[in-house]
Formats: sequence, C-alpha cells, structure tokens
Amino acid sequence: MNRATLRCSLYLIALSLALQAWPQKPSPQKTSSQKGSQAAPVQSTGPVFPNPGKTGMSREDQHALGLQVAGQVYQQMPVLPDSSPETKYIQQLGHKLVSTIPQEYSWPFEFHVVAQKEINAFALPGGPMFVNIGTITAAANEAELAGVMGHEMAHVYMQHSAKQASKAQWTQGLAGLASGVLGATTGGMLGQLAQYGISFGAQGLMLKYSRNDESQADAVGTMILYKAGYNPQSMADFFKTLASEGGQAPPQILSDHPNPGNREHAIEKQIAGWPARNYTTDTAAFTKVRQHANGVKAYTGEEIAAGAKSGQWAQMNKQNGATFNAGGGASAAGNAVSPAGQVQAVAPSLQSVLPSQQMVAANLGPIKMSHPQNWSVTMPQQQGDYVMIAPKEGITPNGVGYGVMINAANTNGQQGSIDDFTAQLVQQLQQSNGVKPVSKAQAIGVAGVQGRSVMMESVSPFPSANNGEQAERDWLVTVPQNQALIFFVFVAPKSEFNRFQPTYEAMLKSVKF
Repeated sequence: MNRATLRCSLYLIALSLALQAWPQKPSPQKTSSQKGSQAAPVQSTGPVFPNPGKTGMSREDQHALGLQVAGQVYQQMPVLPDSSPETKYIQQLGHKLVSTIPQEYSWPFEFHVVAQKEINAFALPGGPMFVNIGTITAAANEAELAGVMGHEMAHVYMQHSAKQASKAQWTQGLAGLASGVLGATTGGMLGQLAQYGISFGAQGLMLKYSRNDESQADAVGTMILYKAGYNPQSMADFFKTLASEGGQAPPQILSDHPNPGNREHAIEKQIAGWPARNYTTDTAAFTKVRQHANGVKAYTGEEIAAGAKSGQWAQMNKQNGATFNAGGGASAAGNAVSPAGQVQAVAPSLQSVLPSQQMVAANLGPIKMSHPQNWSVTMPQQQGDYVMIAPKEGITPNGVGYGVMINAANTNGQQGSIDDFTAQLVQQLQQSNGVKPVSKAQAIGVAGVQGRSVMMESVSPFPSANNGEQAERDWLVTVPQNQALIFFVFVAPKSEFNRFQPTYEAMLKSVKF
C-alpha cells in the first residue's frame, strides 16, 4: 500500500514543481531591458551558474519524491496526454531550456500540461514540471512563457524544497520525531510533502517558497533564459503584467511565488554586464499552440477540487491516454505502472515474506505490539511517517506490499463517533491512495477498546505472476485513543491475504496501549 495518510479534521494535505544554437550575430545595441540601467563593464563571457549547495536530502530521494507527487497529480488533476499539441510544445520548449544547465547540476526534467484555467506552473523536486493551460494563453509571447518555466526550473536547480525540509528537521530535532508519530496529524507521503513545503489546495499543487527563494529563482532563471536566447527581462515582464491585472483576486502563481521586491530592478542589474545578444521574443510555434490552447476544455480550481473527490480526473486521464509513467513522462499505461504512477517492483518469493511462527514484542511508544521474528520494525524518520512492521522483501520505494503500517489521525477535539471518523478516514484513503472499501465497517475489539474493521482493496506495488497489475487486500482497523484515531493497515496481495490474515489477527490481539 502506498504510504499516504491524512489528518482527521479530514482535509487532505497534499500535496502544493531542445537544442538550438545561440544566435551567432550578437547585436551591439542595448536591448530595451538594458536601457536606463546603470552602465557596467561588459563581461567577456556569459553568466556562470552557481553551485546550488547541499541539502539533507539525496538527489535520489528528491527525484523519488517528485515522481510520487507527479503520480498523485495524474489522480487529482486533468492532465493533457503527450499527444496533445500543448504538451508537445511545452516539452520542446522545456528541453531547450534544460540544455542550458550544466550536466552536473541538472535533473531529469519532464514536462506536462494541466487543463486548468488559472495561471500557474509548478516544478516538483527532482524535475517533474506542470504548466497550466491558463499560463500558455496568458503569456504574451514565447519569451514570457519561457520565463515562467525557467523560474520554476530554477527552484528545482536550487533544491529549494529539499532545503526547506532540512531546515524543518533541524528546528524540530530528529531525535524527537519518532516519539510523536502516533500523535501526528499528518503522515506518510503527505506528511513528508508537508515537511518539504508542498501542499495540495483547491487551486492545485502549491510549493511554499520564501522571498529569498524567489530571488534565487529569478537569478538562476534569468541565466537559463539568457543562455537559451531569450530576454531575461521577459520573466519580470510576465510577473509584472499579472500583478497589474490581478486586482483583488491575483492569479494563484503570485500567491505561490511572493514578489521578492524590486524584481525588475534586480534582474536589470544582474544582466547589465552580460554580453549583448539578439533575443528571441516569439515564434510561430508559440502563436499556433496559444491559439489552439484557447479552444481546449479547461477547468477552474474549484471544479478540479470537486472532480478530484469523485475520482473524475483519474478516470478521464486514463481514457484520454494521459497516464503517468514514473521517469518517462505521460504515456499509454503499461503493465509495469500502477494507477498512482509508480513503477512496480519485482515480486518477492513467497518464502521470503512469509511470517515466522515465533513472535517478539516491540515497544512503539504509546503502543506495544508483537510481530513475527523475521519481520523488522521501521520507525519513522520524521513526524507523521508510518511505523512499518514488514519483511524486508515486502517493502518497495513505492510502498508496502506485505506487512502492517500504523499511524494516527488527530481528531482535534471534534465531535463525532468512531463510525464517523472511520468513514472519513476511508474516504480520504480513497482520494489519496486509490483504495476502495469492499466491506462495511464492523465492530472489533482491540486491547479492550471498541474499534472498527473495514476491508479494502487497491493495487499492489508488486506485479502479478505475468507482470501485470494485481489487486491488494488492505485491512483497515481503527481505534479511538486520547483524541486521536489510531489505525492499522494490514497489507498483502489479494490472492495471498488468507495466508497472512491469521498472523495479522494475532498481532492485533497482542496490542496494548
């Protein structure tokens, strides 16, 4: 089962990230963006990309996190297929911009288009980027659109999300994170995303950047634009136009990207000493795709939020051929890709995951629980993560295929019965994880407390014998405890669940609060 959860006020926290030669005949005249700026000695070479620095999160983990979120985007937002003119164009433009970045600092960028009316774009850790239809139609020319994309790429280049995570971990202290897991309000992948400044609101994904982040993204983004042959000032022009037209309800992108102050002046000052160039402003390809984009069915943020709850976009994307292939962009669905966009692992041998007869006790803080001796306990690395008890071979980067995951949702003193909270939890798991209940909630006793039991199904992270998708049985057990809803999810492929259920029942009977 995919490692996603929620908080029991039960609002989803989720998620909120080409090759053309340079013009060979630089113009000796000043560009309009340079007029009025202070004279500066012209550099003999162009700008040099900065070292992005270090973070507490590896490149591999950043990329994996970005792919996880990208898979969720395809579940919760209308995404155009690779075959659409808009996606083809954005991919071509994106590859042109990527080619300017030094290989040692680059990322496996991939580009997608969301059928959303609002003006926005976001690039996730590790490189997946999404551009709204509304951004394509709002840009006055290709240079402005390239400016938005270059700015977003710069956030990935500077690893801003990962650096935010490092700051959060430093502030909270790693030693205290595990002890608070069972009182956490968020968990799993969604809790992890919250640590990285990523949220999923009514308007879509949002990355929470600081003004300093914005200044750095402007600085690196202008380098990308300049080296790709576009006027770096176009980035500032686009943001300035949006700000002047926003009125009382400015475009979402301005909320996600706070103005660092004197954006235009800072860019003018930065580029003043760069060698003059002939800049590309517009292309026939942009004009054509912008005209086509105006005729594409697009949705408001409110419509997208409502559609995500009903599963509308996951179904529509699949019908349109817009399914996410982790590491490969949007493509037709393949046997090795789950609906959440995660590459399935090689199935382990049954012998390697079967529980031993001997049970050992584990102290999980507020909970004590026995488990098979050959299964290990994985404590959370940060507040909100699941406690996992599973065989080593039963865990994949995409989730747990065999074992149990334990977490809690804080009810925040809300009035409600165990049935109410369980129903809301099931609903949120359906929305965030693609699971579906196959039985009604039934009463169950856990350590003398009356809880609820719900049998659910989803897609296993492990493939079937013929390398296709296989169903997974997810047994959810909820127990109220000290203004929290503690929950256990016992997991195994549907075809093998009966082999594991006696062990799961024994583990549940051993629970002590």
